[in-house]
Amino acid sequence: MTAWRGVLVLGLMVGMGVAAQAPVTLKDAYKADFPVGVAINTAQITGQDARGDATIAAQFDSISPENVLKWEVIHPQPGKYDFTLADQYVAFGVEHHMWTVGHNLVWHSQVPGWVFRDDQGNLLTRDALLERMHDHIRTVVGRYKGRIQSWDVVNEALNEDGTLRTSLWEKIIGDDYIAKAFEYAHEADPQAELTYNDYNLENAAKRDGAVALVKKLRAEGVPITCVGIQDHDSLTWPTAQQEGDAIDAFAALGVKVSISELDVDVLPSVFGQQTSDVGAHAASNPKLNPYPNGLPDAVQQQLAQKYAELFRVFVAHKASISRVTLWGLTDGDSWKNDWPVRGRTDYPLLFGRDGEPKAAFGAVVGVVR
Repeated sequence: MTAWRGVLVLGLMVGMGVAAQAPVTLKDAYKADFPVGVAINTAQITGQDARGDATIAAQFDSISPENVLKWEVIHPQPGKYDFTLADQYVAFGVEHHMWTVGHNLVWHSQVPGWVFRDDQGNLLTRDALLERMHDHIRTVVGRYKGRIQSWDVVNEALNEDGTLRTSLWEKIIGDDYIAKAFEYAHEADPQAELTYNDYNLENAAKRDGAVALVKKLRAEGVPITCVGIQDHDSLTWPTAQQEGDAIDAFAALGVKVSISELDVDVLPSVFGQQTSDVGAHAASNPKLNPYPNGLPDAVQQQLAQKYAELFRVFVAHKASISRVTLWGLTDGDSWKNDWPVRGRTDYPLLFGRDGEPKAAFGAVVGVVR
């Protein structure tokens, strides 16, 4: 039985017989609330994961790309763009009539070193780096104008205390690199939703820094229209109150909110505090990988309860939310399996490694059924 057909078939008693309803899907369950999306990987984009593609088409009405639109993939060398995978990704969205997200344009990670340096290896001037940024955004966003509806324009520009992260973008251009990126994206596609995307925005200090940033950008007339709360969560964080407060804080600024990269970590904390910094790494330790052969039912139920709690918050704030996107299709696809400790086995999503829906799936659907 395929994953989507085995989802959750409800029976309706009619007289002396039973009439079976169609399987409940995420996109149908939340049709009146917001699009439900999923981040898809290269195997799914290229059709190598046929099982996954069937589930994606059946369950979701929005997609995000894990990596194929990041600078190192689509623009690996000076003057050389590779649109092979990105074109296939966008074609998938068009074929299935999906709200298609571009992730991402400006980030401190997964950017080739040449972007910031001249032919002699020296750091570029402000004007030279702005021109490279402008060319990249103009070329990539312009190519997919009208087919990608939403762009994560700037990704993870803040420290945990809400101050601006010191990156080469900030060092060379200055704090206004963020404003410039949004201006260039709007110039390339005036109709696209333009998002600032970050993690841990449920924590007060980082949330307040992001609120100040968005306020400043809006006051300057910068065309930012959405804030992406990544929601790389755990079984105990964030609380429903923290989640709701974060959504309210950004909605009050006049922008939409996307839940842009949702997953729920079930494994022990590595650093003692929540982080989704892709540059963080830790040594292997068996205590950090307690479920190598499967997730105990008690933990499955905790995961289901956490997902239900989060989706109740999302539904309560649906007027402010543009989409909710799961960061990966199945547990086997999740980036959490090898981060921040290589070899860890995690179970953070709604579908298991076998492609079948988990208890968490039923809990999410149950919020609105």
